[in-house]
Amino acid sequence: MNWYAVHTKPRQENVAQTSLEREGLTTFFPKLRRRRTIRRVRKWVINPLFPGYLFARFDADRQARLVKYANGVINIVSFGGKPALVEEALLDQIRAHAEQDVVTVQPTRFQPGEAVEIQAGPLRGLQGIFEREMSDSERVIILLDTLAKGARVEIPRELLEKVS
Repeated sequence: MNWYAVHTKPRQENVAQTSLEREGLTTFFPKLRRRRTIRRVRKWVINPLFPGYLFARFDADRQARLVKYANGVINIVSFGGKPALVEEALLDQIRAHAEQDVVTVQPTRFQPGEAVEIQAGPLRGLQGIFEREMSDSERVIILLDTLAKGARVEIPRELLEKVS
């Protein structure tokens, strides 16, 4: 028995997982937990790590038809007409970073003096130097590298990315 990627119907990964498990198959449906701003409120949200896909362990010769016709499933990911194997080591690496199949993404930590670039909003594309975090740790202060040399700007952390 090997692991395979299963393509699911949009937003029906849970339906497919339940259907496959009901048939006695082992599944792995990793999720991603991260902070998002929804209607100006910062919340933790959980979404699929690979939207539209989950992993199932089965014998492709004997159980492929069962998987293809399970509720919520579109097909088995295949190449050249054969189901594509997923290495168990890859799934083990995902599990190693997950707690109860949920991977949590922590916000990027910046060090004072690091070069950063604003990725969204009206200041998108401007570069500056990271100065410090604000007390709520969701916002940071950077020194913009603009015509007004050294202008301090308070900005949400999620809008920044390190400059390589």
